[in-house]
Amino acid sequence: MAEFYFDEIIRVHKVDNQVVYDKVSRIIARSEVEEFYLELDVNKEIYPMLPGEKYRMVITNTPLMDGSAVTCYFPEGKQKSLADKFEYVMHGLSYKMSEVQVKTDDGNSDAKVAVYVSFGGLQLLLRGDPLKVHKFKVDQKLFLLLRKI
Repeated sequence: MAEFYFDEIIRVHKVDNQVVYDKVSRIIARSEVEEFYLELDVNKEIYPMLPGEKYRMVITNTPLMDGSAVTCYFPEGKQKSLADKFEYVMHGLSYKMSEVQVKTDDGNSDAKVAVYVSFGGLQLLLRGDPLKVHKFKVDQKLFLLLRKI
């Protein structure tokens, strides 16, 4: 079975189309349950996302249902894949993790961990509770899968 590092419903709060590249939008979103904050670059021509929309977002180390690692190209339809159940899939590499202090509503600060992943130039910043992001490691191959709800 594939191991999920992140599996949440996210709500898009803002879409920034002024990113450096013409076909890229940066979405600002929050998860509904675990209070994650994220910024994600997506190809807006392939997968447009709008404020207020909800998506299921999964980050895993392999898209294969049996949990085996992806070592090479495999013909479509020959192996069960999580990608079959999602609309938008990216493959990338985590390149940085850092602790950050975030201001809370009551004026205090709270320690969070920020995870940075590059998907061939499209970036993800995922910030959340250190206990919830403990599976992430630097230089780890990851798959991000999105499906509109």
